[in-house]
Amino acid sequence: MRILFFVVVVFFVGCQGPGGTPAGKGSGDTAAASEPDSTDWALVNFRKVDSVNPVLQPGTGSFVDPIRHQRVSWEEKDVFNPAIVVRDGKVYMLYRAQDKIGKPAGTSRIGLAVSSDGFHFTREAAPVLYPGEDGWKKYEWEGGCEDPRVVQDAQGLYYMTYTAFDGNVARLMVATSPDLVHWTKKGPAFARAFGGKYADKWSKSGSVVSTYEPDGRVVATKVAGKYWMYWGDQFIWAATSDDLVNWTPVEKHPGEADPVALRGQALAMPDLKIVVPTRSKHFDSDLVESGPPAMLTAKGILLMYNSRNVPSFGDTALAEGTYAASEVLLDAADPLKVVHRLTNYFMKPDKPYEMTGQVNEVCFLEGLALFKGEWLLYYGTADSKIAVAARIN
Repeated sequence: MRILFFVVVVFFVGCQGPGGTPAGKGSGDTAAASEPDSTDWALVNFRKVDSVNPVLQPGTGSFVDPIRHQRVSWEEKDVFNPAIVVRDGKVYMLYRAQDKIGKPAGTSRIGLAVSSDGFHFTREAAPVLYPGEDGWKKYEWEGGCEDPRVVQDAQGLYYMTYTAFDGNVARLMVATSPDLVHWTKKGPAFARAFGGKYADKWSKSGSVVSTYEPDGRVVATKVAGKYWMYWGDQFIWAATSDDLVNWTPVEKHPGEADPVALRGQALAMPDLKIVVPTRSKHFDSDLVESGPPAMLTAKGILLMYNSRNVPSFGDTALAEGTYAASEVLLDAADPLKVVHRLTNYFMKPDKPYEMTGQVNEVCFLEGLALFKGEWLLYYGTADSKIAVAARIN
C-alpha cells in the first residue's frame, strides 16, 4: 500500500522559504512545468526539533582499522548526512563519520545508531561500512565511504548507495545487507554501463524511487518495468536498473539540447540527460543534489533535493555557499519529466550548528522516515552534526 499525502502549505520560520510555490513558465527553468498554482503534491511544513537538536554529534567510538592496523577514533571529528531506516518499531540511522587522521579532511566511515523514539539515539562503537583490504580499497582509500541512502527490496534485503572517495574522484557505490549491520559491497554502480564509460567519472548521491509504506519501510519500486535512481551533485541526472546493483545512466537523445545555460562551464559528462537543472537568480543556482530516497505518490515521484547558492548569479538574500533544500515532482509515467518544482527552499540553515562547522551554512537532507504516523526528516548540519525536523500536521 502506498502512502498518499495531501498537504496544505503553511510556512514556519527556519524550515520554510519565503515563497514555496512551484516554478511555472517564465521562471527561467525550461524543465519546470506549468500549473504553478498547485502545491498539494509537496511534503513540506517541517519544523526543526530544537529541544533535541543536534540529535547526533561527534562521538568517542573506536575500532581497529583494517588498513592502518591501529585503533582509530573513527567519529571524533564530524558526523553528518545520515540515511534512515524504520525497522521493528525503531529508527536506524546510518551516518557518515570522519576521523582526524585521513586525508583530505579525515577518512569517512558509516556508523549505525538506533532510537526508540526517533530523537534519542544509541550508537554502535564500531562502524558498519568502511574502507578495508578488499577489492574496493582503490576507490575508498583514504577519503572513505560517504553519504549513505538506504532502501529495501520486496524481499527485505537492504540496498545502500554511498560515495567512495579516493581523494581525487567520488564514485557512487552499492552495498547490500540483510540486517543493516553486515554489509556486502557490490562495487561502483555504473561499472558495467556503456562498456565502463562512466566507471571513473565523478558520481554521487543516489536516490532510488521507492514506496514509503505505512509501517515505515521504504521499498524500491519499479516504474515502467525498471528501478529508477536520481543522482548527481552538479545537476540531477537519472539512471535505471533491473537489480538495484547495476545501474545505467540515462543519456540524451542525439541532438537534444541541455535545459540550462551553463555560464560558460564545460560539462564533465555532456552525454547525460539533465533531469533537474540549476536555476539562475534562485537559491539553487550553483548545484542541485538528490536528497532522501525519492517517493512514489499518487501525484507522481516526489524528490527532495539539496542545493547550493552563489549570490552573484543566485539568491542575493542567502550567504555564499548556502545549502538549502527544496522539492520537485516528476511524472510517474515518465520519470524524466518535471511536473512541478517549488520556487523556493523549504529549509535553510538558521541555527548556530547549521551556520558554523566544517562547511558553513549547510542543511543537507538525506533521511526521511514515516515513524509511528509522523514524518521525520534527518539532515547534516554544517558537515559537522545531525539534526531532525518533524512535520507539522
